[in-house]
Amino acid sequence: MSQHRKIAFYFLGFLLSSCTVIPPQPVEITTPTISVNPLLNHEPTLTPFQPAPTATEIIITPTPLPTETPLPLPEGYGPVDFPDNVNPLTGLIVSDPEVLQRRPVAVKVNIVPRRNNRPPWGLSFADIVYEFYQNAGYSRFHAIFLNQDADLVGPIRSARMLDDLLVRMYKSIFSYAGADPKIENRLLNSEYSSRLVREIGSRSVCPPNPARPLCRYDPAGNNFLLGGTRQLHEYIGNQGVQDVSQNLDGMLFHLEPPEDGIKALEIVTRYSIDMYNRWEYDADTGKYLRFQDNLLLNRGQAEVFVPLIDRLNDQQIMADNVVILFAEHSYFQPRPAEIIEINLNGSGLAYAFRDGSSYELRWQHLASDDLLYLTYSNGDLYPFKPGITWFQVVGKSSQVTQVDENSWRFVYSFP
Repeated sequence: MSQHRKIAFYFLGFLLSSCTVIPPQPVEITTPTISVNPLLNHEPTLTPFQPAPTATEIIITPTPLPTETPLPLPEGYGPVDFPDNVNPLTGLIVSDPEVLQRRPVAVKVNIVPRRNNRPPWGLSFADIVYEFYQNAGYSRFHAIFLNQDADLVGPIRSARMLDDLLVRMYKSIFSYAGADPKIENRLLNSEYSSRLVREIGSRSVCPPNPARPLCRYDPAGNNFLLGGTRQLHEYIGNQGVQDVSQNLDGMLFHLEPPEDGIKALEIVTRYSIDMYNRWEYDADTGKYLRFQDNLLLNRGQAEVFVPLIDRLNDQQIMADNVVILFAEHSYFQPRPAEIIEINLNGSGLAYAFRDGSSYELRWQHLASDDLLYLTYSNGDLYPFKPGITWFQVVGKSSQVTQVDENSWRFVYSFP
């Protein structure tokens, strides 16, 4: 990661008045009914990623970001007794151990619709990202940051039921943009409600600051809600909420990949005809590169992919580990305004990908405040590659196919 980043913001129209973001309180929220089959009557679109419109320039000069370096020892670290300078979510040494003396920050990020909400901000700075089905054929991201701060993350959107379990799992500060009242009640009536940060009342103009960690950026009427992870830490601390290191034991890391892997240079996960993604292994970097859908396939067309870029650093999003988790899905509220309950408690089928190889495993999550980890069928721990991990959650009945000796394909199915 580079040590300095300059982000240019351009605003059209008048600036919204500033206000202080206040702690979350139970409120009445009206959520519009969402069609089960969105856009099916629309013409297919082929939309390249566009740079932000230009107008008045605001320069944000971030302070240098912490960096991580590969493991110096071949035996690796974890799942317990991590040294003080090793990030337990990545297994990498950090340049500033002080950043590990705080909670993770989690942010709910949306990239739909593609014409407006892409490229996203800040996802490449996350240590761990969970992608899972939200409703109406689309998925959404729960991005978790510990070592590296992102000056901007977003677009931030509404929470879903699984976010509750993930906040408990990682003991995180969680920022989101409201939710259906049934979901909101679960979050606001939890023991971690003081660690929830969302936009309430009048809106604040970007860039974020410790008093207003969430802000609005409004190029061409898009009205994005964004946040800064450093500002979220400072805001929570100013509210008197404990922001100290947590027990994040559970993941095992090893530089060398296990020997029993099957070749896997490409991974495609398809949630619907309008939400699908591909990871391609890049041998030069040893990472998987993220590509995203770029066409609604309502006429049986072939899938079209383009690189998923992080607007914060103008680089393609990458991961050292990609993990597909098969989990039980059920209706908390049926269609048309569906709310999905995803059960990541207990154990289930998983496929892990690292260093160009795949491994069939079991995911394990045995207590609400424990981290999810991976095991072989005999119970032995599976070692993650040191670095960034993306978990993609699919339904238990989803289809898995080894397309050829290099490619794997997962097609989401619910329930």
